[in-house]
Amino acid sequence: MSFSQRLELWPEGRIRNLIQQATFEDVTRALTRERLTGEDLAALLSPAASSRLEEMAQAALSQTRRYFGRVIGLYAPIYLSNVCTSDCIYCGYAKRSGSPGLRLTLKPAEIHTECRLLAEYGFQNILLLTGDAPHIAPPRYLVEAVDLAREYFSSVSVEVYALDQEDYRQLVAAGLEGVTLYMETYHRDTYSRVHLCGRKRDYEYRLGAIERAGRAGARRLGIGALLGLYDWQVDGFWTALHARYLQRECWQSAISVSFPRLKVSTPRFTVPHLLTDREFVQLMLATRLFLPEAGINLSTREPADLRNGLIPLGVTMISAGSSTRPGGYSQDRANILEQFATVDNRTPAEVTEAIRRAGYEPVWKDFDKAFHDNVLPIARSPVHGDSACAPHQ
Repeated sequence: MSFSQRLELWPEGRIRNLIQQATFEDVTRALTRERLTGEDLAALLSPAASSRLEEMAQAALSQTRRYFGRVIGLYAPIYLSNVCTSDCIYCGYAKRSGSPGLRLTLKPAEIHTECRLLAEYGFQNILLLTGDAPHIAPPRYLVEAVDLAREYFSSVSVEVYALDQEDYRQLVAAGLEGVTLYMETYHRDTYSRVHLCGRKRDYEYRLGAIERAGRAGARRLGIGALLGLYDWQVDGFWTALHARYLQRECWQSAISVSFPRLKVSTPRFTVPHLLTDREFVQLMLATRLFLPEAGINLSTREPADLRNGLIPLGVTMISAGSSTRPGGYSQDRANILEQFATVDNRTPAEVTEAIRRAGYEPVWKDFDKAFHDNVLPIARSPVHGDSACAPHQ
């Protein structure tokens, strides 16, 4: 069963009914279960759970320590291009956004410079990003960028437009470890309304992309919904459901979830479902309890105080010193168009110090380069007999 088919088993009406009808007892049951059901997840996302965040936080702390210990991984993004041919009405990169700023695509020498500067900070986990413009940053350009980045970093991931499985396979052959791809929203009608043109408009193609990456051999798979496009409880439920599906189907890949939150409206887009900090925290805690073995990533979209407070409550990876414009680490050019303005602008050293003050160990890498290059991953057994997203020979 594909994930698109599984989504049909969890329509919005069913989810809303479960959330609205959840009781204090339902939340208590969810907090005591070893493995949560969809009904339990709905209870933890419900108003009945909003007054029990402290209990959820303690449970999340216990689960995170159990599976991840006291370590927080660090990563940084490198934007390769801000050129985009899709028209996502919420994004500054969009084709018809009218956003002021220079659009450019980094050349190989410029990619080298960006990589060198971040490597000097100590980063070994890096995320390469582009706009949705396959003719500007085609798969062969991405392959070259991954190959260049692997000269500097142990772990290289991409967050780019949806690709065919063979394209992902070529990236993996070049040294790619991970793929991050946000569905933006799982709500079909909203998806159509906010994606006006370009290949990204194809809901089904994008929905299946992360599984194609797993089948191509990507060892890390990251997903998320752009919070604010639709109701946080419903999109959050579907995101967690997708992550569990990937854990079953792509059992040789590590799955992680991110929580990018829209906060600022633009001239042609008003955020329709703004999340409060409390709702944001409830969603993250509920996701951690539903997915105790999944990674949770937290970006510089969120302010420093909030990020510091969330360190013990489920976060496993955190970005630091981020720039969201191409050439942002080597070029002092404010006129280059950025995707969004970062909120936490602390240096990597300041972020690592905050992690240590919280009683955790900042980790720049979690395996040696030699391991990645020479040793096959230890295969875990499929869950309940599901097939793996192993590379097809």
